[in-house]
Amino acid sequence: MALKAATTQIPTVFFVAGDPVALGLVASLNRPGGNLTGTTSMTLEVGSKWLQLLHEIVPAASDFAVLINPTSPVLAKSQTDDLQAAARTLGLRLHLLQASTDSDLDAAFASLGQLKPAGLVITSDSFFFTRAERLAASAMRYKLPATFGFPEFAKAGGLISYGASVTEQHRTIGVYVGRILKGEKPADLPIQQSTKVELIINLKTAKTLGITIPHTLVGRADDVIE
Repeated sequence: MALKAATTQIPTVFFVAGDPVALGLVASLNRPGGNLTGTTSMTLEVGSKWLQLLHEIVPAASDFAVLINPTSPVLAKSQTDDLQAAARTLGLRLHLLQASTDSDLDAAFASLGQLKPAGLVITSDSFFFTRAERLAASAMRYKLPATFGFPEFAKAGGLISYGASVTEQHRTIGVYVGRILKGEKPADLPIQQSTKVELIINLKTAKTLGITIPHTLVGRADDVIE
């Protein structure tokens, strides 16, 4: 967003979790129309699945927490609306936690002691992505089953990750940069949407938390960490 405000001339290739049209980055997915193009993950398409997965693991629970970044209002609202709709369908109650700084994260996790949710959904946001290891450690410290949209979370000790392949996104970005350097214009390069979604389950974390992951869910996983 800062780069879009700073220049209309320098080609910029991005990777965002939300809808780049709704975020105001491009005019349309097929024809971006300006100096920006790039890729978007399937965050909005899989958001409700995060809650469903946690509910599948702790089916008797009714209260869950959702962590959002209020400084990304468009993305946060889209994901929150999707999760709220899923919660109504499943008959669950959500507690919204907000964090945009490290101290906010500490406060959000500290509040879990009073809320006592059965699990935590971490919404996709670049601030959270850069703190995947910290989030995984905090969830473990508070003995909380948690899910996030990026595989780095489960690999760092989080219970579950479900989302698009970051590797696929980065490869596409590299290809687009090469095409732009060879003379193509960002305005003519359509926004690429991720096609591969991965479910990763960390059974070591499940054992530490005293949770038994259903065999049917383990069988659907793309990767299991033991």
